[in-house]
Amino acid sequence: MKINKIVITGGPCAGKTTGLSYLEQELTKIGYKVVFLNESATELILNGLDRRSSKTNLDFERNIIDLQVEKERLYMDYCRNLQYDNVLLVCDRGVMDCKCYMTDCEFDTALKQLNLNSIQVRNNYDAVFHLVTSAKGAEEAYTLSNNKARYETVEQAIKSDEKTMNAWSGHPHLRVIDNSTNFENKMKRLVKEICSFLQTNNNSATSIYH
Repeated sequence: MKINKIVITGGPCAGKTTGLSYLEQELTKIGYKVVFLNESATELILNGLDRRSSKTNLDFERNIIDLQVEKERLYMDYCRNLQYDNVLLVCDRGVMDCKCYMTDCEFDTALKQLNLNSIQVRNNYDAVFHLVTSAKGAEEAYTLSNNKARYETVEQAIKSDEKTMNAWSGHPHLRVIDNSTNFENKMKRLVKEICSFLQTNNNSATSIYH
């Protein structure tokens, strides 16, 4: 049995939601069981646990990291019990995304409290695929209407995108999907990059979370 764990990340309104649905359709065709782990920050925010209600920013982001780590641990356990030869666990954002909303000191403190370090956490994912925000190169498609947790202006979205890219910088398999084509072809390029990764990656995912 082979399990791969990847991250789909990127800036606001980059096409992640559509990309995840398209990804499931295409990879199912070639024999993969695709399992999705929903974005932890949005999960908390939509359920009433937002940044403003927390005592400090560190408290809020540490809660997200803690939730993400626990979910990944459980999902990996679930995946190992599936009756499939090839399983792909797709994380809608990962732990490193929290770094975009914290100072370096806050991020290091949060990880230390969980007995982790940034390199461990970054490389705990087999591959990272960054979808560039539509605010950068496809401004006419940028909108706040399809995500209640989104609030960024175009300028803020571009800045957030760059911070996200920097947070994942250094991962051995980081691929960037920009807006050089129309949206449909952007999704096809995402799937092509993931398929290329799956064809060359011969190792099963391991987890540092126990």
